Amino acid sequence: MLVQSLKKATMIVLEQPATSIEKIPASVPLQNVDFRKILFQRKRFLTYKRVLDVCFSLLVIVLIFSWLFPIVALLIKLTSRGPVFFVQKRVGFLGKSFNCIKFRTMVINREADTKQATENDPRITKMGYFLRISNIDELPQFFNVLMGQMSIVGPRPHMHADCTNFSKLISNYKFRTIAKPGITGLAQVKGYRGPVKDDQCIFRRFQWDSFYVRNQDYKLEARIIGLTIVSTIKTVFEAVSFAFKKEEEQKEQGAVSYQLEHSKYLN
Repeated sequence: MLVQSLKKATMIVLEQPATSIEKIPASVPLQNVDFRKILFQRKRFLTYKRVLDVCFSLLVIVLIFSWLFPIVALLIKLTSRGPVFFVQKRVGFLGKSFNCIKFRTMVINREADTKQATENDPRITKMGYFLRISNIDELPQFFNVLMGQMSIVGPRPHMHADCTNFSKLISNYKFRTIAKPGITGLAQVKGYRGPVKDDQCIFRRFQWDSFYVRNQDYKLEARIIGLTIVSTIKTVFEAVSFAFKKEEEQKEQGAVSYQLEHSKYLN
């Protein structure tokens, strides 16, 4: 019912730009929200948001993706069998399905469309682990942004199996589909990124996604993008530091083992 009403609301022709963005108070039940009025108020904001999405995506594709793609594609091919890209049906704006594009980070498996990746998931390749923590696996989604299927900022798109399961747990879960799905979102910069561990995690993610839908504006968009950049740099730095530390420990253990094995010759 909610999705049907939203589809009708988006068909209305909005002619006059709004001077400000009206927020949806959290205390207002979703069934009482006037979506026509909210869409009318947000027309100018959504127009600027789309222009920014297109311009920023073109810059990323031309300045970063153009030279990084051959390197990543080669490394993926050298480390595992299968295609370079992973394309999956995801739930998009107003519940419409679209093909979400990512760099492949897993071995080919039958559970890719039904089972989420977990911590230390054996399906994730070594190259895939780095692509995930650095967010490089998400770069192809800038093509989804160019096609209008996604935005730079918005609730992360779920695969259909997850959306169905989460909707059974939380009523009005599809409220988050009022906004276009994003490459990054408020829930992610708040720490809810990666595999869903329990029902509480699902609820918290929905809270942040719902907050974003109700309160999206220019400042919130800029803050989410800034926090995403900082979080990515921090995560990559920690992962590289951990890798160097682990390598040093292995060298020390190897040196100790060598000394123990050859100590009898030193007496």
